[in-house]
This record gives sequence, C-alpha cells and structure tokens, in this order.
Amino acid sequence: MSSLRNVFRRSWSCDEKLEGKVVVITGANTGIGKETAIDLAKRGAEKVIIACRDMEKANAAVKDIIESSGNENVVCMKLDLSDSKSIREFAEAINKDEPKLNILINNAGVMVCPFGKTADGFEMQIGVNHLGHFLLTYLLLDLIKKSAPARIINVSSMAHSWGSINLEDLNSEKHYDKNKAYAQSKLANVLFTRSLAKRLEGTGVTTYSLHPGVVQTELWRHLNGVQQFFMKMISPFTKNSIQGAQTTIYCSVDPSLEKESGGYYSDCAPANCSAAAKDDNVAEKLWELSCSLLSLTWD
Repeated sequence: MSSLRNVFRRSWSCDEKLEGKVVVITGANTGIGKETAIDLAKRGAEKVIIACRDMEKANAAVKDIIESSGNENVVCMKLDLSDSKSIREFAEAINKDEPKLNILINNAGVMVCPFGKTADGFEMQIGVNHLGHFLLTYLLLDLIKKSAPARIINVSSMAHSWGSINLEDLNSEKHYDKNKAYAQSKLANVLFTRSLAKRLEGTGVTTYSLHPGVVQTELWRHLNGVQQFFMKMISPFTKNSIQGAQTTIYCSVDPSLEKESGGYYSDCAPANCSAAAKDDNVAEKLWELSCSLLSLTWD
C-alpha cells in the first residue's frame, strides 16, 4: 500500500534551518498544519505560533509539537477566522508582542460544509478560507515586511480548478452548492497569492499557493455518502498528514524559491493552475471586492 502512495510522489528533502525565524500557522492543531508546525519547530525556529479556534485542542497540539520536535518555543493563540473581531484581536497581539514575523502560513480551512455564515455575515467557506486570511494577512503585513526576507504561504487545493469567482454573489446567497463554494474559496486563495505578489514586489516578501494533495484529514467529515465512498476507494493513492504537509514546508523553507513569488505548487514543485487562476482581471476585481466587504483600504 505504501508503494502505491508513492507512485506519483516527487521525493523532496531540505536541511534548511530556521534559527531566528518566527512562524505563524493557522489551524495547526491537527492534520497538515500540525505536521508543518512539527517540521518547522524541528528546524530550530525561534518561535512557532499555532493560531487555532479550539484552545483545548490547541494546547494538546502544542504539547505534541514540543515533544515531537524537541523545540520548546511553540505556543498557541486564539484565532477564529470566521470572526473579524477575533482576527483583529489576534493580529493586535502579534503586532504588540512579536518583534518579527518571517513566515505566515494561511493553512486553516473548512471544506464542503452545509450553508452557514460567519460572524460578519459571509458564507462560511469564502469567509474562512479567503476573507479571513485576507484580513489576517492585511493586519500582519507591516510586521512581515519589516521582517523581510519573509514568506506568505496560502494552502489552496486542486479543487480550485473546478471553481469560478462569482463576483455578483460571492457569498452564495442566491444559490448554494457546497462543492462550488469550496472550489471558489480555493480559487480565491490562488488569485489572492498572485495579486499579493505583485503588490509586494521589491519588499523581500514572497508569496506562494499550493495543493497539498488529497490528504486524509478531518476536513472529510462534511462529505456526503457517495463522496465518502469515493474517497475510501481512492485512499491507497491519498496522502497522510505528514506527506500532505511537505509542499507547505517546501514553500516555507526551500532556498530555491527565495526569488520566486506568486506561484502555485504541488508535490514540492511548481505546478500548473487553472486558466481561471491566472486571470489577473478577475484577481483584481476579487481584491477590490474583498477590501470592500472587509472595509479595508489596501492599494
């Protein structure tokens, strides 16, 4: 079975160290976020901050990460990406207490969930997966720029290929299809990465989006019966959380990507994204709409 799992994998390893680097990872109490935290802590990061909604799970994860990595400099902080008040409180604390932020990994997400709204009235998937991370990045960007060279990593998905941005109904209020809403949010991650890269040219801050692979995680819990059956059938070809974290880690640390920005990656290598994900006109309109929805002035 393990040989099947490695049929289409490009092996990657890198001994890059992270001494003196401060890292923030959203949603790192489980799955690929937690494995990413373990790896970056093992690389000697000065501080790894896992930003999570459930503090009980987060505290348990911190113990695991310290135990697995041998790095005591791991802490958790409360962050609910479905609530702009929580995002602002988190960012305010980081900006006040941290002298630098070298790596921001926007990893948290929700997947094909029933229709619901965030505290700010956004459809849950676009609200958490895109708008929450858009606001978080905006609020932390001055600190990140001050810490350059620095990297911003957005965990997207190959599901972006099946998505389109509905600028007239971004919040799926006229019609809700949980699969389309998820694909739209993941496409938004790729478009945001491209737009952000252009705005950060010359600052020493680089951006990356990625597909982690089809990973066995808690995100599967909202799949319907047919989808669950399908995932069980293809499970020999899926990744576990450690394998799923590798492309995030690659984008976070690989020296070869130092001068690259705005790209999309899969299996620890540059990958092709969809035509819709390269549409700079839509990317710009999405940027403007996101700023409008969040009441931000971000040129």
